[in-house]
Amino acid sequence: MATVGSAVGLGAVWRFPNQVQAGGGAAFLLIYVACLLILGIPVMLAEFSLGRGVRSDIIGDFRRFTPRQPWWLTGGVSLLAVYLINGFYMVVAGWTLQYFWGSVTGSLYEGIGTESSLTFADRMQDAMTDTWSPIFWTVVVLLLNILILLRGVQKGVEKMSNLLMPLLFILLLILCGVTLTLPGASGGISFFLKPDFSAVTAATCVNALGQSFFSLSLGMGILLTYSAYFPDNVNLPKTSVTVAGCTLLVSVLMGLIVFPAVASFGLLSGHESMEGTALVFITLPEVFARMPGCRVWSAIFFALLAIAAITSTLSTSEVCIKFFQDRFGWSRNKSVIILLLSLCVLSPLCSLSNGPLSSFRICGMNIFDLFDNVSTNYLLPIAAFLTCIYVGWKVPRGFLHDQLTDRGATLPRLAPVIVFFIRYVAPLLILTVFIYSLL
Repeated sequence: MATVGSAVGLGAVWRFPNQVQAGGGAAFLLIYVACLLILGIPVMLAEFSLGRGVRSDIIGDFRRFTPRQPWWLTGGVSLLAVYLINGFYMVVAGWTLQYFWGSVTGSLYEGIGTESSLTFADRMQDAMTDTWSPIFWTVVVLLLNILILLRGVQKGVEKMSNLLMPLLFILLLILCGVTLTLPGASGGISFFLKPDFSAVTAATCVNALGQSFFSLSLGMGILLTYSAYFPDNVNLPKTSVTVAGCTLLVSVLMGLIVFPAVASFGLLSGHESMEGTALVFITLPEVFARMPGCRVWSAIFFALLAIAAITSTLSTSEVCIKFFQDRFGWSRNKSVIILLLSLCVLSPLCSLSNGPLSSFRICGMNIFDLFDNVSTNYLLPIAAFLTCIYVGWKVPRGFLHDQLTDRGATLPRLAPVIVFFIRYVAPLLILTVFIYSLL
């Protein structure tokens, strides 16, 4: 459940609907499913095999078989990426809690549709650019992370994931049931499930690769870290298929929530190129405002989004915590406190860069956008590419074969196929995404 929670995060809930809008509906979905099969599962198995087989931190995993070679830098790239992601993810998680609280109290909808002409775009602008409000909610997220992470992996992260992930699926099903019964919902269902191959371009295929890559947390060291805690009897191929399947299920359910709801109120047209932030924090509140019991449905949705955000921040934090424990010999409590205290400085800076510090730019980007761009477009593809090369070419064949076929986990004749994908197919596809991002 903890591993599923690391994958079923903001990538599946927040980013996926926007990609579908621009990629021809089900045409993008079909390409995305193919990417999960040919890229997601093989790379996940590469990380699972190395993580469980070595049972070290993100640096130690790469030192096991090449102690005198600089392959440990692969882990360093992942560690830097996940730390930067943590910096701005805490801010986004804070937005979800702020909107959840605003839905419960009704303050999110105060003044909307009155003579003041206040819009949800104005509300989102205030939530992002205000000085103290987003910092307050960011600190709330940081405190929640501290409380959960201090309890350890089993009593903290695992126990919380076992509670939150089923709740997330229940909330998804409730909202899905509501939106599918709205008048005019069939137009949204048709948009989502009817493929429009005329909208498919090379960029669509690359975006689908990137979505599978991001939604499964590949290259972040999360899967390496969590698999170090796997018992020896865990079936790695089955686990990888389960995680990928749950991620796909959540993505599809989100599509069945968003597009019927938006189409029902005539908001689908003209939003094809809308960014994920606007779709979730502007368009959907507009939908909820037009529904009976809007505060209830709005609260359920943003509770769902908050769960996805918090499970994501827990998993990204765990990578750094295990690194501190293994590399420096620190206790878990010390590792948690030092990491989260540093984020108490970094995350507010990310938040302020959307407001009072927006004039401070690096390469034309504020701090929030810089961390997002550098980590997701550069560091993660590099780390995932090097991980595949390392596992496919540097790790002994017998080690990888044993991890894949342990206790009958995989038919022996399928192991060479999986190794082929890890060695050749996945690195080539990741390299394609990376080169495209540079163009």
